[in-house]
Amino acid sequence: MTERLMLLDAASLYFRAFYGVPDTVRAPNGTPVNAVRGFLDIIARLVTEFRPTHLVACWDDDWRPQWRVDLIPSYKAHRVAATTAGTDVEETPDLLDAQIPVIRETLHALGICILGAPDHEADDVVGSLARQADVPVDIVTGDRDLFQLVDDARGARVIYTARGMSKLELVTDEVVRSKYGIDPGQYADFAVMRGDASDGLPGVAGVGEKTAANLLREYGDLAGIVAAAGDSSIPMSASLRLKIKAADAYLAVAPKVVEVVPDLGFLPFDARIRPLAAEQRAAMERLTEQWGLGGSAKRVMEALDQAAG
Repeated sequence: MTERLMLLDAASLYFRAFYGVPDTVRAPNGTPVNAVRGFLDIIARLVTEFRPTHLVACWDDDWRPQWRVDLIPSYKAHRVAATTAGTDVEETPDLLDAQIPVIRETLHALGICILGAPDHEADDVVGSLARQADVPVDIVTGDRDLFQLVDDARGARVIYTARGMSKLELVTDEVVRSKYGIDPGQYADFAVMRGDASDGLPGVAGVGEKTAANLLREYGDLAGIVAAAGDSSIPMSASLRLKIKAADAYLAVAPKVVEVVPDLGFLPFDARIRPLAAEQRAAMERLTEQWGLGGSAKRVMEALDQAAG
């Protein structure tokens, strides 16, 4: 079987699971486990359908790194929960927050590799692993920013979950081109110009997706666009020139915020999917009984066993 690495954008998926499964799904002690069970069912579905040989749950060790905030103070600012501790804590529903440790414990019991990196987001972990992989890669996420990693030549594609697990979209070079009129390698620059309210990125005022794509097709990349705006001998409308010049300060720092880090180093780790050992099955039985994981636990175990061959 051809080897294939699957990278899970863990937070993206457990948020989707939490909102996709009613919180009436509860453990014997009454604790909601909708995110836990939904996440396990997502993994079972993905492993069964796409048959990865290696699997990594990529984790937000720092969901809002200070180095990104230093560059753009508004970065994810609207997601910061009110605290008295002086630290930035992501605003997460209490019923989900309580389930995250259970998700990690369950992944560990299943032998699924969990990787994070200090001062970096899961996107950076995904980006580094995808760029350094020597096998084809499936990136599972609901975050469009990771479209920058799509690369047919390297076998890297995104399994996009934004429309739900019943409508998964395989994003390849051609899909990015047909959706946005640009190549995947231009997507980070496209996102910088367009901006993203969900991440607190203002973008270039007055430049939307269509204009951003047209500029990238004409000038190649962000550096080319900025250079053209500053050179009166290069054809560009006066209004666009003014808009780009007005965003000089933002454009100087935004690429570092939007681009995923490609070169995080990880110690040797084992992400291969293997049949569950006896102690793993015993641990899953305990967790299933304690948290009422029922059919979700059974389905994910069966899927991993089948993928292990």
